[in-house]
Amino acid sequence: MFSITPSHIIEYLYCPRFTYFEYVLRIPQYEEKNFKVMQGRSMHELKSLQNKEYLRRRIGVVEKRLNVYLANGILRGEVDEVLLLADGTAAALDYKFAKWEGRLYETYRTQLACYAWLIESNFNIVVNRGYLVYVRSKNHVEEVPLSPADMAAVRTAAREIQLILEKNNYPQGTKVRKRCDHCTYRNICTQ
Repeated sequence: MFSITPSHIIEYLYCPRFTYFEYVLRIPQYEEKNFKVMQGRSMHELKSLQNKEYLRRRIGVVEKRLNVYLANGILRGEVDEVLLLADGTAAALDYKFAKWEGRLYETYRTQLACYAWLIESNFNIVVNRGYLVYVRSKNHVEEVPLSPADMAAVRTAAREIQLILEKNNYPQGTKVRKRCDHCTYRNICTQ
């Protein structure tokens, strides 16, 4: 069985045909490694070394675990920090090599919802929020509430991805046509 990552779910929610082209037909995206991606990876390594002992008491952290690889039989991924909180819940903390501009991207919420599902599955503890650290805004920390609807959307997307992969189904494309303009598969998609 194919193991799904948060990136697969984010791509699927952007356009379900990403899943088909990349994982059924095995046509790679050929995206260039850009500066932000490389900087983000370096930043993750540095932060895990710098923040080893640091507990974010302001948000109620009583224990944390760094770079935790989790899987639940459907989804797998590595969480930058799993935070165990004073109120008995847990949360994922993810570093972003980005600036906080006063708005939350849905891809970030989706990624945190994926991590929440993984944490709940592995730690048997409630996760109702996550945290993002915007490195390029002086490590601004943003709390992201996660609703049952956020969690349900991630689970539904995972099931739909599994169906595409198991049955080789050609899914409907995105309804947002502007997304097609910059898609790496636009030359072969029948959209």
